[in-house]
Amino acid sequence: MKTAFLSFLIPLLVPVQACLTRDEIRGGHIVDLTKGINRRQTDGNVGTIPVATGDRFQNGDKAPRGIGSQAATVLGTFNSVLNTNEIKSAIKGLEKEFRVGYFETPYKTFENRTMFGAKVGGTGKSNNGYRVLLETGIHARERGGPDHLIYFISDLLWANREKKGLNYGGVSYTYKDVQTALGMGIVVLPLVNPDGVAFDQTTNSCWRKNRNPASAISGDPHSIGIDLNRNFAPVWNFTKYLAPGIEAASTNASTETFYGTGPLSEPETKNVDWTMDRFPNLGWFMDQHSPATLVLYGWCHDSNQARDPTQNFGNMAYDGKRGVVPDEPSKGTAYKEYLDQKDWDILSLTAARIAGGMSDSTGRFYPALQAPHLYPSSGCSADHGYMKAMLDPSKKKIYGFGVEFGEWNEDAECGFYPTVEAHGKNMVENGVAYMELLLNAARLS
Repeated sequence: MKTAFLSFLIPLLVPVQACLTRDEIRGGHIVDLTKGINRRQTDGNVGTIPVATGDRFQNGDKAPRGIGSQAATVLGTFNSVLNTNEIKSAIKGLEKEFRVGYFETPYKTFENRTMFGAKVGGTGKSNNGYRVLLETGIHARERGGPDHLIYFISDLLWANREKKGLNYGGVSYTYKDVQTALGMGIVVLPLVNPDGVAFDQTTNSCWRKNRNPASAISGDPHSIGIDLNRNFAPVWNFTKYLAPGIEAASTNASTETFYGTGPLSEPETKNVDWTMDRFPNLGWFMDQHSPATLVLYGWCHDSNQARDPTQNFGNMAYDGKRGVVPDEPSKGTAYKEYLDQKDWDILSLTAARIAGGMSDSTGRFYPALQAPHLYPSSGCSADHGYMKAMLDPSKKKIYGFGVEFGEWNEDAECGFYPTVEAHGKNMVENGVAYMELLLNAARLS
């Protein structure tokens, strides 16, 4: 009990709150890019896991294989982060080896990159047979996310072929579990922010946003880009929906949480929305972030309640009153966002199962929280699919989760870059996170 409690306290002692440091929440930056943008690896980041050079998957001729379907001794071989070319090469390798369904999304990024994905498992050949969407790589500097997703999918495919289970640290799954997980039908978007990740990997500049310069301020390199996880539709215009002073995002292009020029203004977020529409039976969603050892669920902008359906994001009478946690009735901000009780139970139960499994895998404690109990945010990906169904009942509800894997690297200039050892530990925990989501979704679908 003491060890688990202390492991819970440690992340709270460092200056990071989920995807942002406390200074960044106030508008600051970890790295001052005005002093030079082409930085490469600096002394401040010595000891962090390097970004790979070359292509270990040989342009798709070789398929990746994760740690869950192999002996534990292979863990030390995952000693570099996949570069952007390898991420695509890995998916192409899975397509060649296992005939997964590779696809590309329609909206090109500012730097003319194409987002891509894959559909895995499921029933039949129709897009209707896929029920879970997994995405990662939305915040460029949160290294390891694409690796963990790709290697997990490869684990499922290898284990299914060899008719065996998976082992992630202290947690094991049977071959039947593997079949159940694949049977859900999985859609993966492993690199949601290709421009940002490519820039961060090239410069080691602790870059978070995409690279769209449309709102940039001359002479300020920090003002390039939009925070893609503040650019989805749910209460995007936080200055309208939320109470004054609730900085759920930012209107200032120089900040890390700049929300863009409108909901889904960016090709990257448009592509996620397009994917949700292309697979109409999606009902589950997970977005990977780091590094705060948390499992989060929505709503993102305010606490949940299931008693008063008039308290909802579409009711203009509550504009300017949302987002205060805890409520301050004396100031007119007694508001909580309505959520159907059954849906709330599904979200909280699933988040708890994910967090419990991750904790069991390595002994590092993961609590499950409703997102605004960390801090309120607007335009978040986890709420997007659920909100779409609230606005259009013909669409299926998508239950969304955010996993904040790993811990802050106190020895690095950019604490979002893990060590090799931490990368391996994160990979174990994320394998469990994905399996728990898939198995719980199968039970509750």
